[in-house]
Amino acid sequence: MTITFITGANKGLGRETARRLVELGHTVIVGARDPEQGAAAADALGARFVRIDVTDDASVTAAAADVAAHEGRIDVLINNAGVSGPHDDPAGLTAAGARAVFDVNLFGVIRATTAFLPLLRRSAEPVIVNVSSGMGSFALTHDPARVESSVVSPLYTASKSALTMLTTQYAKALKDIRVNAADPGYTATDLNAHSGPQTVTEGTDAIVRLATEPSDAGTGRFIDRHGPVDW
Repeated sequence: MTITFITGANKGLGRETARRLVELGHTVIVGARDPEQGAAAADALGARFVRIDVTDDASVTAAAADVAAHEGRIDVLINNAGVSGPHDDPAGLTAAGARAVFDVNLFGVIRATTAFLPLLRRSAEPVIVNVSSGMGSFALTHDPARVESSVVSPLYTASKSALTMLTTQYAKALKDIRVNAADPGYTATDLNAHSGPQTVTEGTDAIVRLATEPSDAGTGRFIDRHGPVDW
């Protein structure tokens, strides 16, 4: 049985990923900051809820300890929790605002990965999937044919670009773990006021693929639902 832990899994892409993986036979642990929403989502999906706030070291440590006590290992860690940050003139940016976005989108991934590494290393085929974004791709945000090039979102784009690079570095260093990044694409979620043309099922195609593909599929990759993403 494949045991999968997903951060930010109470709604949107995280919840749909959890639903699909449960259907595929995974034992899914729904990680979420809000205990009521997280527990409700887990109950509805046939999963187990563990509270985790990826911006809080103690919360992340406690979540890993909870999983160690109950499941004993994980096979797949999906770092999905994310925030959007401001969409406006960069002249109004502040260091405090930047820290708030990076604390979830980048530092939260580092916290969760570090805390869950010992549990991943108890797996025969450990996998980390980082939910990044084409909004962090230099290639896509400079291509006028792509919607990513029309959006001004300085902190979100910067944090996701950093996350993709972090993914490649983890992949080089963690040779015993397959580490890849997924670009969900422009998907209708709370993050964009449900303006995206893709459904959450379409938006989770790349995530589910990376979580379920064969062990020889490769590491250090960045893909969307259609294939490799230039970054």
